[in-house]
Amino acid sequence: MRTEVPKEQKTTDISFDKRRKIVYIRTHNTDLKNRLTAFSEKYPDLCRMTEDDADIGCMSFEIDKWRLSIRLTVPYTEERRKNASEYAKKNGFQSKPES
Repeated sequence: MRTEVPKEQKTTDISFDKRRKIVYIRTHNTDLKNRLTAFSEKYPDLCRMTEDDADIGCMSFEIDKWRLSIRLTVPYTEERRKNASEYAKKNGFQSKPES
């Protein structure tokens, strides 16, 4: 029986410390679960699933610390956004339909 977890409790926890070479990831995020599962299947020596709790939709992984990267992106300036839009239009990219 699947127990519905409230949205505010569907979290992703990432933890590690300086001494260990392992990062622990526990997540409800479907995209991240799929990406980590595929990575663990392709590189079992670098990443492994440690828990799959289907009742609450959560999975846990251990991954080599050097495989994890956090990328921060700065917001686009209005000029950069305009240039990207013009480039996309010239090269056949379609904008998302408005709802």
